[in-house]
Amino acid sequence: MITPAFELTQDPDFLTVKIRVPYARASEFDIYFEGEDFKFYAKPYFLRQVVEKGISFFIFFFVCRLTLPGRIVEDGREKASYNTDEGIGTFTIQLPKEVPGQYFEGLDMLTSLLAPKKSRSAKPLVEEMAASAELSEEDEEEFDWEMEQVPYEESTPALQHPYGFGNLRAGVFQRLQDELSDVIDIKDPDQTPAEERRRKRLAAEAAKFEPDHYLADFFEDEAIKHLLKYKPWWIDAHKKMTALQGESHQEHDSPPFVVLSEEEREQMRKFTNKSYLLDKRSRQHVYLGLIDILLAYCYEIRVNEGDKNVESSWNIRKLSATLCWLESFSSIHDVLVSFGRRVLCYPLYRHFELVTSAFNDTVKILQLGKAAVLKCLLDIHKIFMESDPAYILNDLFITDYCIWIQKVKSKKLAALCESLQKATLSKSHMGLELEELEAAAVLVQEEEKALKAAGTVSKQQLLCSESETSDSEESSSTSSSETEGSDSDEQESSTSEDGEINSFQGVLQEERTAPLIDCNGLRQGTNTSAMEVSDGKSKVPLQSTTPPGKLVEELEMQIRSAMRLSEQPEGLATAGCISQEQEENPVPEPDRFSEDAAGKGNFLEVSPKPNPLLFLCSTNEDED
Repeated sequence: MITPAFELTQDPDFLTVKIRVPYARASEFDIYFEGEDFKFYAKPYFLRQVVEKGISFFIFFFVCRLTLPGRIVEDGREKASYNTDEGIGTFTIQLPKEVPGQYFEGLDMLTSLLAPKKSRSAKPLVEEMAASAELSEEDEEEFDWEMEQVPYEESTPALQHPYGFGNLRAGVFQRLQDELSDVIDIKDPDQTPAEERRRKRLAAEAAKFEPDHYLADFFEDEAIKHLLKYKPWWIDAHKKMTALQGESHQEHDSPPFVVLSEEEREQMRKFTNKSYLLDKRSRQHVYLGLIDILLAYCYEIRVNEGDKNVESSWNIRKLSATLCWLESFSSIHDVLVSFGRRVLCYPLYRHFELVTSAFNDTVKILQLGKAAVLKCLLDIHKIFMESDPAYILNDLFITDYCIWIQKVKSKKLAALCESLQKATLSKSHMGLELEELEAAAVLVQEEEKALKAAGTVSKQQLLCSESETSDSEESSSTSSSETEGSDSDEQESSTSEDGEINSFQGVLQEERTAPLIDCNGLRQGTNTSAMEVSDGKSKVPLQSTTPPGKLVEELEMQIRSAMRLSEQPEGLATAGCISQEQEENPVPEPDRFSEDAAGKGNFLEVSPKPNPLLFLCSTNEDED
C-alpha cells in the first residue's frame, strides 16, 4: 500500500481533501469518513519488476487514512470529483463539517494527520497509550520555563547513558565508531554521563576561544554589518502577522503567514506518525533542545544569506550543543549562554551581534507558530540528509522533532516563546572576559593613535628641519661653489697673467741682451709698426693688468736710453746702444754676431718670437 500525495483545506462549512493518484482508474476507488476518521482506497496500481528468471508483477493500492482535527458528517452535501487536466489524476473531495464555522487547526501538519501504524501483537497498543499520555500532558498546569529543575540520579546502567530526542536513545554510537568523530565532539557518549559531558564541553570551548580572532571581528566589522542587514523569509512573515494582529480577533480569519512547499509536504508524508512517552523532565529537555537547534539554524541562514553550501551542516551541528555534545539543558539561560560561547569560538564570523541577531530571529520564528518551526526543522532535515554522516543526527533528533512539533499545542509554543523573549543575554554571561578584552584593545588602539599622531608631528618637524638644513646646505654649497669658482677664475687669471708677465719679462730680458737695432735705427726682420703684438691674447693682459714695479723701472730705463740714442748722431747712437747692451750683458754670446758681404756688422735675432715693443734707434740728419 502506498500513501498518495494529499492536501487539506477548509472554509467555514466544508473540509476539502485533494488526493493525487497517478495511473488510477476513476471507477475503482472507495471513500469512507465518519467523525474524525477519513479513509480513501484506489486500486489497482501495477508495478512490473524484472528479475533473473522472469518478470514479476506487484499490485499496489493507494491508501490514505487520516485522523482529522475536527469532526465531519455525512448529510448529503458531500461532493467528489476527478480531474486529469494536469496529467495526473486528482480526486477532490468536499466533506461537510459537523459544526459549521469550526476551525480545524493543524491541517498543514500532514504527518500528524496520518493514522498511526497499529501493532500486530496481542499486547495493548503503544500508540494508544502514547496518545493518552499526550492528552494528559496538555491538561497539566503551565510549565515554568525559568524554573531550575532539580537534577535526579541516573537510573540507567553505567554503560548506557541516554541521549537523543527526549533522551530516548542509547548505544547508537557503539555501532558507529567510524562516523563518531565527524558528527559529535564527545568521544564516548554511551559511557559519559550528562554532567561530565557538560564539563568537557565548557573546557573545550575555553581552549578553543581565540581573543585575536574575536577582536579582529570586533574592530573590522564591515562584513558583520553586511550580514546583519540580511532579511530571511521569517522577517517578512512576521511583519505581515504583526500588521494583521489587531485586525482579526480569530486565528482562522487571518491568512496563513507560512506556506509549506510541495517538497516539504512530501517530506512530511514520508515520516511515520508516532507518539512519544515523555515525562516532565524529558519534555523540558525537548523544548530547550528545540531552542538550541533553532538558534544554530538562524545563525547559518544569516551568515550564508539563505544559501546552502558544504559548511551548512557543520555550522548547525557545531553551534548546537544539543547536536554536537548531546547536551541536556535545564534552563533557557543555559541554552543562550552555550550558543553564544560556541558562536564566539568556532565559526568564521565571531561577533556578539550575530548571537543577539539569532536570538531575535528565533523569537520571531516561535511567534509565527508551528508551521514556521516545522519549516525550519524540515530544512535542517534536508541539509543533514545531503551530508554524510550527519544523517545520523536526523535519526537521533531531527526526524522526531519534525513529527513531535506537529502535535504540540500552540499555547505551549506561545508560552515557550514568551519565556524566551523575557530572557536576557550579555557579554558578561559568556565567561570569556569579552568586556575586559575589548576595553584593553580600545586602550591599545588609543595609545597607537596617540603614538601615531606624535610620530606624525615629529616626522613633520623632522621634515621641516631637514628641509631647512638642506636649504642652508644648498645655499652654503652654492656660495662656496661660487667662491671656489671665483677663486679658481682669479687663480687662472692670475696664473695666465703671471705667465704672460713672465714671458713678457723674458722677452724684455732677451731684448736687453740682444737689442735688434741696426745702424739705421730699424729692427731687422720685423715690421716697423710699433707696439704690435704677435699673440692677440697678450694684448688684453698688458692693457688690463699693471706690471710689477721692477718691470716699470726697466721699461723706464729702456725709454730713457732710446730717447738718448735718438738725440745722438748715428755713430754715437750705435755705439751707445752697443755700450749700453754690453753694460747690461758683459758676456755676449759669440754666435750672435755675423758680418754681411758689405763688411758692416749686424746683430742677428736669436729668439724666434717677435719683440712686443719695438724701439727705433736711428738718427735723422735732416731733423738736426
